[in-house]
Amino acid sequence: MSKNTALGFFVGGVIGAAVGAVAGLLLAPRSGAETRAMAADAMNDAWDSAVDTYEQGARTVTEYIGNLRPQVDAATDELRAKVDAARERMAQVRSSLSDTVTTSSAPVSDAVRSAVDQASGPVVAEVVEDEPEA
Repeated sequence: MSKNTALGFFVGGVIGAAVGAVAGLLLAPRSGAETRAMAADAMNDAWDSAVDTYEQGARTVTEYIGNLRPQVDAATDELRAKVDAARERMAQVRSSLSDTVTTSSAPVSDAVRSAVDQASGPVVAEVVEDEPEA
């Protein structure tokens, strides 16, 4: 694009914008105050609609959570009961294993002693029995 063409395009754009502004002012169906009032009313209506939509969504979510809470509480109670039952069973197994190890007349392998010690702590380890030495 040459320098003269760019300058001509710019001047044409400025003249076109000025002509458009004048035509808009002369041909406007309402006064400026009426147009501003209509724009403000439209914005207020849009804002009220957005607030209503937000409030309706908040009510829907609150209601959904309220309906979901009993199901979550029931599942939590069931899980707690299962964990308590598993802890009781682990205590029984630990006690049984400990009694077996302490009352056994046969020599006890280090793996079994280690399993009893670990079962007494917070971590339950897998017991691996050593093969008897030949």
